[in-house]
Amino acid sequence: MGSCFSRGKGRTSVPTSVKDKEEVGCDTNELQIALNGNSIIESGTLTAISVSTTGPTTTALNRDRSGRTFYTRMPSVGKNTEVRIGKTVSESKINALFDNYKDPVEDNILAEGIERLCQDLGLSPDEFKVLILAWKLDAGQMCRFTREEFVNGCRSMCVDSIRGIQNKLPDIVAQVAASPDVFKDLYRFTFRFGLDPSIGQRILPADMAILLWKLVFSVREPPILLRWLNFLETHQHIRGIPRDTWNMFLNFSEAIGDDLSMYDDTEAWPSIFDDFVEYENDQANQNITKEKDEIIH
Repeated sequence: MGSCFSRGKGRTSVPTSVKDKEEVGCDTNELQIALNGNSIIESGTLTAISVSTTGPTTTALNRDRSGRTFYTRMPSVGKNTEVRIGKTVSESKINALFDNYKDPVEDNILAEGIERLCQDLGLSPDEFKVLILAWKLDAGQMCRFTREEFVNGCRSMCVDSIRGIQNKLPDIVAQVAASPDVFKDLYRFTFRFGLDPSIGQRILPADMAILLWKLVFSVREPPILLRWLNFLETHQHIRGIPRDTWNMFLNFSEAIGDDLSMYDDTEAWPSIFDDFVEYENDQANQNITKEKDEIIH
């Protein structure tokens, strides 16, 4: 991957901006209320809300012991507006942070800027947390963060500083490690992240796939991973990994067991998985034969 690692989809949705874009309300526990016109849709038990609109109007929301919700008349806001509880982040600060690292010619953070960003974050460009950051920014390719990706991603994470990003990343890593669904989202992003869109690439080169498999499985590593990667490295005729193969490897690794004993060749797996299991069985048989010969002699 060279000296730069950042070539996606952070799946945290970004709220549609309200007219006052200077500050965006955030909740460190990511407890949100979606406002749909004048109706309220709750996603958790709330005690208070502060809504930022074009004016200073503030609406209080309280829940009594019976569980009924009472609220004052609310100003009209956009249907897609989200209100977050807790600290606020400044969009101007996020843009200023972006400007610290962006290329002097084009309005993007490129390889050199990403290396400086990683250095300030105390990270190596090719470590797992940088992949996490690219995912949360929904980066479209390696070695490039657009302003839109960076601003929207930081807003979705509720951060507007280097310290904020540093403090947030460990929490996201913990979520990825704990949740199969969250990990699956990161895993599928990683394939797209590894492609080079400038040449319309649709198949991940095998060497890049191996690097990204090692990286994304920094957490939740399947027992067969090293054997799978060894198979790819010793079969040089395998030049690329299609999206379906990448996606199905996650299911495959969970289905076949530690020793491949659960593998069912009647399932509709990609043929490369059949080849892998056959190779592993041949290796196991050769080892058994070798051990018998050693005993005889």
